[in-house]
Amino acid sequence: MAPTDAEIAAVLMDLARARGPGKSLCPSEAAKKLASDWRPLMPRVRQVAATLPLVATQKGRLVDPTGASGPIRLSLRRV
Repeated sequence: MAPTDAEIAAVLMDLARARGPGKSLCPSEAAKKLASDWRPLMPRVRQVAATLPLVATQKGRLVDPTGASGPIRLSLRRV
């Protein structure tokens, strides 16, 4: 059974909070916690990440997590 958006959001935020401000995570870390066959889950993880108070970067530049191709990093949005 596929995880819900709420479950994905919870895992993403738990990972981001555990890392703390100034630290980032790969969205695949969340996908791997949610499914053994995690690769097909990646587009949904990125879609959910876009709705959360997270910042997506690629090579240090801000990107849209749903439109970026290749690896991205997610971190807590600075207040």
